[in-house]
Amino acid sequence: MTQHYSARSRAIEPFHVMALLARANELQAAGHDVIHLEIGEPDFTTAAPIVAAGQAALAAGHTRYTAARGLPALREAIAGFYAQRYGLNIDPQRILITPGGSGALLLASSLLVDPGKHWLLADPGYPCNRHFLRLVEGAAQLVPVGPDTSYQLTAGLVERHWNQDSVGALVASPANPTGTVLDRQQLASLSQAVTARQGHLVVDEIYHGLTYGMDAPSVLEVDDHAFVLNSFSKYFGMTGWRLGWLVAPPEAVADLEKLAQNLYISAPSMAQHAALACFEPQTLEILEQRRQAFARRRDFLLPALRELGFGIAVEPQGAFYLYADISAFGGDAFAFCQHFLETEHVAFTPGLDFGRYQAGHHVRFAYTQDLPRLQQAVERIERGLRSWQG
Repeated sequence: MTQHYSARSRAIEPFHVMALLARANELQAAGHDVIHLEIGEPDFTTAAPIVAAGQAALAAGHTRYTAARGLPALREAIAGFYAQRYGLNIDPQRILITPGGSGALLLASSLLVDPGKHWLLADPGYPCNRHFLRLVEGAAQLVPVGPDTSYQLTAGLVERHWNQDSVGALVASPANPTGTVLDRQQLASLSQAVTARQGHLVVDEIYHGLTYGMDAPSVLEVDDHAFVLNSFSKYFGMTGWRLGWLVAPPEAVADLEKLAQNLYISAPSMAQHAALACFEPQTLEILEQRRQAFARRRDFLLPALRELGFGIAVEPQGAFYLYADISAFGGDAFAFCQHFLETEHVAFTPGLDFGRYQAGHHVRFAYTQDLPRLQQAVERIERGLRSWQG
């Protein structure tokens, strides 16, 4: 029987890395020692104070729906975090708690994008961003970016690529897959370029907190009307709890709340109660120690891969990724990743997952393993390069 599924479902591409992950799991089940550098998930389990708060919430019976905008206490705690970390006075009423950062992106794209309209996005970039736009019958206008702009959109690129169907721009800082950060002036210039065209600026700040040798500014420091996506998954280490947030201009909150009520009712109540512990001093101390561990990993893996011949033109300032050019080795990225998985049992991600521009000769490494495992991975990669025939 022929199945007639929606055009939007056919247009949304799968993660290419999932085929590699499935194969990695097969190899692991067969007894091989696979080093996983492909998945963007911290290897640290959720910090103990957060787990304890979640357990206490369950014991206390906090298992019912919350308001669509989320627990008032959590929204107030997030507002307090903005005051402490960025010196910003954010009204808690502007904060909506969402099921992961994906829930925040779903709300923003549903609110801001009509059918046939689009946002400008950097290519390479996180694939779900363009897929969510397709889901709401909009589109992503992918703008090729490279080392000359630190793989980020700029005001000049916005001016050059904006057209009659453009309604906004989405940028990420720190970015996935490149780890680059936008400074205050860059954010201000982007805001001015988008606002001058009556568009909306949306900024993915999901990797805030995971920066090295610097702190990433929030776009809200320069544009109080920007939309900010954030998550408890990365810095706070709560991936499986599925919790994020969206900061919106005051005039957008009522419509976003209506969308939240209809799309998912509310974010997980147990996760919200657990997240209240994220902002306690003992938790933040643990998270800062983990940030330092990620910095040490980056400082090992970056020069090690460069020494092997991988092209990493821009030093990442945040997240936990290295986006590497494999042109020196020839061949295509997917075959390259397959080779190292099959021969050396090291898994990393082909650039095809992050866009189209030069994707066929880039790969992404996630340094979400401890230093001994990263050292072992480099040894295997060095050996695998000798057997690779591009």
